Amino acid sequence: MEPPRLYLFVRRLVGWIVTHLFRVTVTGLENIPRPPYIIAANHHAWFDPAFIIPFFPERPLIYTMAKRETVFNRAWKRRLLPLIGVFPISPNRGELDERGLRTVYQVLDRDGVMLMFPEGRYSRGRALRPLKDGIGYFALQAGVSVCPVAVTGTDLLWPFRRIEVSIAPPVRPDLPAWWEVSRRVAGMVERVRAAINTALTRRRA
Repeated sequence: MEPPRLYLFVRRLVGWIVTHLFRVTVTGLENIPRPPYIIAANHHAWFDPAFIIPFFPERPLIYTMAKRETVFNRAWKRRLLPLIGVFPISPNRGELDERGLRTVYQVLDRDGVMLMFPEGRYSRGRALRPLKDGIGYFALQAGVSVCPVAVTGTDLLWPFRRIEVSIAPPVRPDLPAWWEVSRRVAGMVERVRAAINTALTRRRA
């Protein structure tokens, strides 16, 4: 499905802004898998997607999620945000609600791309918080790869600051029939965490 024109306009505009106002370095573009897949990134601030989405292919549309209670709290937001790939969720203790779960699987089932921040909340400094198991369940049950991304420099933002985006090789789901789901999920989450941590360490060196 062709992304809405508004989505393409916004991502191109955001891409122009971040590449002209900041010194952005992107590595690992060759690691981006074919859709469908999940982008899993560390999370410093609400504007992190602006430093990730513009550097991935324009098609298919990259979906993200935002809290229904705080972001979708105006009628104009409820009309506009879905047109640029943002859908509402009502998380409880870091877990998605039922409607959010269905939306994620629908996106992946239609060969789409999901951007997720599996820490569940903002990290402080450069240390990566423990990841939520949901990223593992999504990848294993949908049978899609996870594309780990490490972003550094967005914790303190000012014009011409150096921002580094590192795209690690994809983590592909391992699906042995004899391995119980909980162990498979834990293994998937650990591999994603290790890939993001490795990319963060590489950027500091």
